[in-house]
Amino acid sequence: MKDVKITATSKVAANNLVTNNQLSKIMDTSDEWITKRTGIKTRHISTDKNTSDLATTVGKDLLEQVSWTPDKLDLIIVATMSPDYLTPSVSAQIQGKLGAQHAVAFDLSAACSGFSYALSVARSMLLANNWSKALVIGAEVLSKLIDWDDRSSAVLFGDGAGGVILETAAERHFVGQDLQTFGELGNQLTAGHIKNNTELSNNSFTYTPFQMNGREVYRFATHEVPQSIEAACKQAGITADQIDHYLLHQANSRIIEHVAKRLNQPLNKFPININEYGNTAAASEAILLAECAEKGRVKKGETIALSGFGGGLTCATVIFKY
Repeated sequence: MKDVKITATSKVAANNLVTNNQLSKIMDTSDEWITKRTGIKTRHISTDKNTSDLATTVGKDLLEQVSWTPDKLDLIIVATMSPDYLTPSVSAQIQGKLGAQHAVAFDLSAACSGFSYALSVARSMLLANNWSKALVIGAEVLSKLIDWDDRSSAVLFGDGAGGVILETAAERHFVGQDLQTFGELGNQLTAGHIKNNTELSNNSFTYTPFQMNGREVYRFATHEVPQSIEAACKQAGITADQIDHYLLHQANSRIIEHVAKRLNQPLNKFPININEYGNTAAASEAILLAECAEKGRVKKGETIALSGFGGGLTCATVIFKY
């Protein structure tokens, strides 16, 4: 059966490492308060690069790893909720910067589920169009959307990018998925609202920062993520025990612990790096996958479950053989 496979991974973190203690100097918080509630110790904040810059760095590294020239690419998808512009898309900027003139390029907005959504879409497009090579990247500079006076949200987010090379394969690699959207809960996590104006000359061009009902989002994640993983396993014809590694969106360490418990799986199957990166939204799963691959935590032939959840509200699980 013709399918696609992941043949390279890459990540980049923003340049400025910010600790909890540093944040405690500009807002009413502490390292103990943040760590206890989220598991976050540090996060990377960009002071010199925008979303397209981080994504382009990842794209260049991926192409170097597989020794492809940019003109070989058929498709570029960037999952992001913090683009440089409303137009052009981040993916179009990457296509231009790389010189990938033959690649179809577009962004996908599904917040923290974006990378899993993008993998599913890229796989479908490669198979449907008889294409063979794609870049799939998750990239965020969320610091652009943070209200630094709101300690409930400002301490959570970080900037970075991660991505993969997808190429066609003769054997099946992507074995199950579950993608869901819960639009009725969308107001529980919002950012970047653009208000319209009735006065023609009075557009303010301002965006709202992150606003989140943390309790409701936590409840959503702890209930929906285990169900999504179980649904994807059912489609794949496997049990939760047969998953070698669960790479979950890094939103909160307690959420990950709860999901492991609900699935009756050992926590050592759930790598965690939120302590260093914070919540990087659509970049989160890609950064974690690349880090696990670099450290040998994830090995070829193992079965991986990627699961994202967040704004929309959305939830997405993709199961594949690495």
